[in-house]
Amino acid sequence: VQLVESGGGTVQAGGSLRLTCAASGFTFDEYTIGWFRQAPGKEREGVSYISTSDGNTYYADSVKGRFTISSDKYADTVYLQMNNLKPEDTAVYYCAGTYATYIIKVPSGYNYWGQGTQVTVSS
Repeated sequence: VQLVESGGGTVQAGGSLRLTCAASGFTFDEYTIGWFRQAPGKEREGVSYISTSDGNTYYADSVKGRFTISSDKYADTVYLQMNNLKPEDTAVYYCAGTYATYIIKVPSGYNYWGQGTQVTVSS
């Protein structure tokens, strides 16, 4: 099982980025994929999740209305579109996967993790 993130970078506040999580090695539509982030000195926090079996999604309050998670089962890829970025969104973003057909919000519920991609938002 492998998850590879891409799409991070540096943007000004108010800008947008799209993160990509490319998955391989498992049956994509039997997994839940989550995006987490970790800023320096802070705990890893959940940002958004998608159950690829039924398309259910969930967003943390801090990103609701600004971020959109989606999946492409034909490409085994999950995206995180991030709009109206704020300096407090600065963190390393990780995608994670677990065998489940429902939303899981805690990092301990995920078995597979990508290497992370840095997102920096300047004010």
